[in-house]
Amino acid sequence: MARDQVDLTPIESRDELVAWIAAGAKPPEKFRIGTEHEKLPFTIAAREPVPYDGRRGIRAILEGMRHLLGWEPIMEGETIIGLADVTGGGAITLEPGGQFELSGAQLETVHQTCGEVHAHLAQLREVATPLGVGFLGIGMSPKWTRAETPVMPKGRYKIMSSYMPKVGKLGLDMMFRTCTVQVNLDFSSESDMVKKLRVGIALQPVATALFANSPFTEGKPNGFLSFRSEIWRDTDADRTGMLPWVFEDGMSFERWADYALKVPMYFVKRGDKYHDVSGQSFADLMAGKIASLPGERATISDWANHLTTTFPEVRLKRYLEMRGADAGPSAQLCALPALWAGILYEQSSLDAAWDLVKDWSAEERQQLRDDVPRLGFNAEIRGRKARGLARDMISLARHGLSRRARLDRSGRNETHFLGTLEDLVESGETPADRLLKKFHGEWGGSVDPAFTELAY
Repeated sequence: MARDQVDLTPIESRDELVAWIAAGAKPPEKFRIGTEHEKLPFTIAAREPVPYDGRRGIRAILEGMRHLLGWEPIMEGETIIGLADVTGGGAITLEPGGQFELSGAQLETVHQTCGEVHAHLAQLREVATPLGVGFLGIGMSPKWTRAETPVMPKGRYKIMSSYMPKVGKLGLDMMFRTCTVQVNLDFSSESDMVKKLRVGIALQPVATALFANSPFTEGKPNGFLSFRSEIWRDTDADRTGMLPWVFEDGMSFERWADYALKVPMYFVKRGDKYHDVSGQSFADLMAGKIASLPGERATISDWANHLTTTFPEVRLKRYLEMRGADAGPSAQLCALPALWAGILYEQSSLDAAWDLVKDWSAEERQQLRDDVPRLGFNAEIRGRKARGLARDMISLARHGLSRRARLDRSGRNETHFLGTLEDLVESGETPADRLLKKFHGEWGGSVDPAFTELAY
């Protein structure tokens, strides 16, 4: 989860909410790629969770990264909860269970964002390995119970932890035990946003299959290939899902603002303090009608932070966030931005992707979404398996990246980042299928080898 926004400009009207989102539009030559990924810390010796405090804890890793990078600390009172690169724009933040997240800078090419990923992982190893801490590239904690998972000292997570069990059965698992990789991409206009949003939502389940990498819970197979994706199906119906209304006539920035206004709030942040307003309306905050915060009215910061508490398959802020993928090996952390940038950043690929999905009904899209966590490549829509659709997606991305023609120092374009995905499709095995094969074979029914084989 990216760092909280700070902009105390008062909001007077709904139009200002809409305008704030619309202001994200930019010309194609200024499009950027932002990659975010989470990873699971563990003690190398005992393969146990890593607490926040202590000589070898999360705080110590953050302090070590602070000294190594020279980034500014993100504080909550006296507690360090992240780091911000005030020049480059990236940040390191903590998820509720200690998952370590890099919110990458907005970069021009997949080469750059992949370089950023590898540099970050190398820096993290430099700091964490002497402390006896490693990091796992997987979509869900494979071994520990929720009770064994540490809790990070962040006010917003305390509020969310209290609220989640009221609205779904698996929200706490989402918070404390899952890891994702996502890519953030730009739009040039309202119509461009709408097309990219629709393509992204329709094809998000196929991306989930390609990156499915969470088949274990508490040391055993959980019956799913992406249990992380399944968890989102029973987290909070008010703020998750496939958003069928996005495909209706009249979709716009206004429609998104109205959707977000209907999503109940979690908190209002004033200074370093998070005030619990869970279940209450943002419109009431705009009107100064929150009983526990008499006279307080909404600011731009409140709106920006509230938008981060919606969790659909694709999220609109001032850019679009592709949210369907499990975390995985470093090659896949680079493959996700290549896949989506190749499709969404080249017009003929975007148009072809829309042609692929435009006739699907809301019910068909939902069924695909519901089936993929368990079936992976074998989930179907209109008689076509997700594996074939994944092949189509990769082909469109390859075309788009070739046309983009962004070259590295060796003269290579961005298409080589798709190789790991092409290998999966040709084999017919998701990453989770491969892990399960190892679990039932060479791993001898234990998930412990994952802490060696999947460590960054």
